[in-house]
Amino acid sequence: MTSPQQAVVELPSPLPLAGRVLLGWFSRLKRGRMEGQMPDGEAFLIQGAEAGPTGVMRLHRPARMVARIAMRGSVGFAESYMAGDWSSPDTAHLLELMLRNEDAFARRMEPSWLHRLRLALHHRGRRNTQRGSRRNIAAHYDLGNEFYRHWLDETMTYSAAVFARPDQPLAEAQQNKYDQLIDSLGARPGEHILEVGCGWGGFAMAAARRGLRVTGLTLSTEQLTWARRRIAEAGYAGQIELRLEDYRDTPGQFDHVVSIEMLEAVGEAYWPAYFRMLHDRVRPGGHVGLHGITIAEARFEDYRRRPDFIQRYIFPGGMLPTPGRLAAESENAGLEVVESTGLGQHYATTLLQWDARFVRALPEIERLGFDTHFINMWRYYLAYCYAGFRTGSIDVKRVLLRRP
Repeated sequence: MTSPQQAVVELPSPLPLAGRVLLGWFSRLKRGRMEGQMPDGEAFLIQGAEAGPTGVMRLHRPARMVARIAMRGSVGFAESYMAGDWSSPDTAHLLELMLRNEDAFARRMEPSWLHRLRLALHHRGRRNTQRGSRRNIAAHYDLGNEFYRHWLDETMTYSAAVFARPDQPLAEAQQNKYDQLIDSLGARPGEHILEVGCGWGGFAMAAARRGLRVTGLTLSTEQLTWARRRIAEAGYAGQIELRLEDYRDTPGQFDHVVSIEMLEAVGEAYWPAYFRMLHDRVRPGGHVGLHGITIAEARFEDYRRRPDFIQRYIFPGGMLPTPGRLAAESENAGLEVVESTGLGQHYATTLLQWDARFVRALPEIERLGFDTHFINMWRYYLAYCYAGFRTGSIDVKRVLLRRP
């Protein structure tokens, strides 16, 4: 239960029309506190009647921001940040504030019917056929290894860490994640693991250090080049084989199968084939260790009808299942759900660390040729995901499956 507090609305006067429209929307705030500044430096304060996070917003071009939101809804709100219409010294907590007040802002964040149609057609055009998957993966992961190297930790792990304590270094927390996953499989030295979506080889190397063999699959040529080199340099080439290969093309059976945060890139139409592949590739009695991002059950139908900022700009062709749908697809493929654990708050912590590292690396990232629009897009993406995990709108599930 949230604690009551005094509702406060302090707005500058007079206000231009666009300012009146925006602050009129924000004055619906029910929880938490918004502090802000108009383009002329005048301050505003809006505080809801219930306790919640504090967010800070600096308005630079209110008229453009209103126009983008009116046409494109929540995607327009993101685009206005990318374009520099507004900014924040702490975008993650501002977006958390907005999401915790979603019931107050929902109508204002609805896109026009024309933009809903455009978003749906764009999303439909990025289906994860075998050819489409290569294109969609390249759009995100082939931005360049140097780009990712500047803000990921030294393990080059691009998925949720699991923190034993809040101040644990990120690389250690990533190793925790790998160790816990291997332990849950019950994998013994000498056994063979298939990793579907192997990234830059972080899990494969963690498994090799424990005496396991790994075959890893990726569709990213950039990742494959980097991972093969680091594996050879570490002396694990005899235990790890990495392939540029679609999961639908992989033959054989393995003692265990692992797939870390690839499910969200598969696409709803291909979930049955993906889970059937997990079933077919693991031997009877073997385990599947799955980390997958899920969306809250109550949000799914709206999310399914209306592609969001992530699907438009970050992960084309992506789709999050609900926890119930994840379990149902597993069972329909003949896999038993042994256990499922939510790690969403660990992901929120991971995202804050990624953003801090990203900001520290900005000079190097700019030297790689990434412009202000891209940098704003990427920081919004990290903040947007933080808000989702922090509020429980999305989660990341560690699921252990077993083939009978």
